[in-house]
Amino acid sequence: MKKKTLYIVLVLLLGTVLFAAFKPGDQSPIKVGDKVPSFVLDDQFGNAFDMDDYVGKTAMVVYFYPKDDTPGCTKEACSFRDSYEEFTDKNIKVIGISGDDVESHKNFADKYNLPFTLLADIDNKVRTQFGVKGNMLGLIPGRVTYVIDLTGKVVFMYESQLKAEKHIQKSIEAINNNIQ
Repeated sequence: MKKKTLYIVLVLLLGTVLFAAFKPGDQSPIKVGDKVPSFVLDDQFGNAFDMDDYVGKTAMVVYFYPKDDTPGCTKEACSFRDSYEEFTDKNIKVIGISGDDVESHKNFADKYNLPFTLLADIDNKVRTQFGVKGNMLGLIPGRVTYVIDLTGKVVFMYESQLKAEKHIQKSIEAINNNIQ
């Protein structure tokens, strides 16, 4: 009887986790060819960043990452920092987005001398707008990078939770192939 009860509890627990990870009504992922959604979030200085202010003025790399100051996210951010001139030389704005708050972003940017914009998506509304799903049964926020052209159209998307540093290499390749 104990084994059967344990089995039922495990099945119910797994079902609950899976349901939470794949909630009905989640936005479908933004894909290549889609227009970047409008949104406003605070940056690491507490200033409002309005995506609509940049569409038509600059191409962008927008990357979603799980959490400030964690090993993979730090490698990714520092790789964007180390390649930053490759982006700015082509008038590409780099934007990192996670669910961390403004203070966490400020500390993260200061600690690692990050020269680009970090946006605080505390309630994950923008992550949901882009359709960036969590990994590991929804427990870890997803890691997805988008390259957006001057018109606001997504020209490239790369998703890999574990290959954080590869997001930079793939973004540069996409810019070289898609952004004039």
